[in-house]
Amino acid sequence: MRFLQNTDWLMVGSAFLISLAGLSSMYAFGEGTSFAEKQIIWLALGLLVFFAASAFDFRFLRQTPVVVTVYGIALFFLALLFAIGATFKGAQSWFDLGFFAVEPVDPAKFALILVLAKYFSRRHVEIAHVRHLLVSGFYALLIFILVLLQPDFGSAVIIMGVWMAMVLVSGIPLRHLAVLTAIGATALSFLWFFVFEPYQQQRIMTFVNPTADISGAGYNAFQSTVAVGSGGLLGKGIGYGTQSRLQFLPEHETDFIFAAFAEEWGFVGTVLLLLCFATLMYRLVENARTGATNFESLFTLGVASLFGIHMVIHIGMNIGLLPVTGLTLPFMSYGGSHILTGYALLGIVNSMRKYGRTVHSDEEHEVVGAFVK
Repeated sequence: MRFLQNTDWLMVGSAFLISLAGLSSMYAFGEGTSFAEKQIIWLALGLLVFFAASAFDFRFLRQTPVVVTVYGIALFFLALLFAIGATFKGAQSWFDLGFFAVEPVDPAKFALILVLAKYFSRRHVEIAHVRHLLVSGFYALLIFILVLLQPDFGSAVIIMGVWMAMVLVSGIPLRHLAVLTAIGATALSFLWFFVFEPYQQQRIMTFVNPTADISGAGYNAFQSTVAVGSGGLLGKGIGYGTQSRLQFLPEHETDFIFAAFAEEWGFVGTVLLLLCFATLMYRLVENARTGATNFESLFTLGVASLFGIHMVIHIGMNIGLLPVTGLTLPFMSYGGSHILTGYALLGIVNSMRKYGRTVHSDEEHEVVGAFVK
């Protein structure tokens, strides 16, 4: 079948194995309906989205009107949440469609990567100018504010993290890192005093001293580290994780899926899982290195940064190294929005990989950025 030709099987295969690892931690043996049964449907849809996207020529995404339209739609739906969005766990971040709910922040991350890839691909020669740092930051700031006001602090951190990563790989001079550091410190100070809710401040204070309130704010972080540590070398076995199965570890299918997996699969299984993530990241970086133009390379690096930041923060909070922010683990946590978005992004990368080879020599550009060369 022609649509399967030139598919990066190592890239999508590693993502699929990660999804299977998540399913193993969700399945409720003999406990009625489990999260795994619904997740299987989302996974099947995700694979269909991947192959459909792979078969489509996405070179039209280079066009400025397309980029502006996608970015505008993302802002519109994020703003629409405040009018008709459903509130879940204190955050108005979902559209409740009855049979399922949609979280528009995941497609908004795609829109941000798209607009930044377009912006930097056109201006990489002039990237030394601070104005490009400020303009690109403004694009990220609009999405950041709409997400933060929901409030969804975890996703807001991801938004700014993706912006910073793409600024770095676009070839920003090292002297501008001081500007980024100052902006980050100022923003955090403002958020702490004027934006953060008391429970968010408490989460950060709990991170500094997680044992100070084990029965309260530090409960989730403590139970997560217990789950990871109790897995030992080979784990307790699939379905025998007491922390997750007996509900000591809340949200074990989403926010703490890594801890649930580590408890049942142990150190060996965790290493294999991390190897799958490493393989996925390697293939994304390699596809970026061989991108036909700067746009393809920067877009692919943006996708890699999105998955990488999600992975680092999620695992970090599961093992007690970072504050609990309620972030999913790419391709592994339960949920339809992030599964479909993740496989769609891989499909677009795979499409760029296939169709980019047909680009004429006069369309080719030198790939820039220290992470691409």
